[in-house]
Amino acid sequence: MKKLECIMRPAKFEQVKEALGNYGIKGMTVTHVTGCGLQQGKTEVYRGSTFTINLLPKIKLELVISDQQVEQVTEIIKEEGSTGEIGDGKIFIYHIEEAIRIRTGEKGDHAI
Repeated sequence: MKKLECIMRPAKFEQVKEALGNYGIKGMTVTHVTGCGLQQGKTEVYRGSTFTINLLPKIKLELVISDQQVEQVTEIIKEEGSTGEIGDGKIFIYHIEEAIRIRTGEKGDHAI
């Protein structure tokens, strides 16, 4: 099993979620986060004062999937989440040793 942790633009999240749902992915954890990377934030003027916003709003999407789904799911996220601009985000892939469904005690792929 693998855990995908994806940081993406909030504007692209609904497209990604819909495409993953069409593929058969139903379980996910979504968190609203702020962060910075190559995008480096932006400068704005408010009431005559200039200030820099260097932590931008992002969505963190977490999925635990079977090893066989990793390639297809990452392709879906890349295709649907991309604008081609700096700040589109990242996908991190972690190995998951075990998953256990609390309600039934099921383990492994059956638990996800």
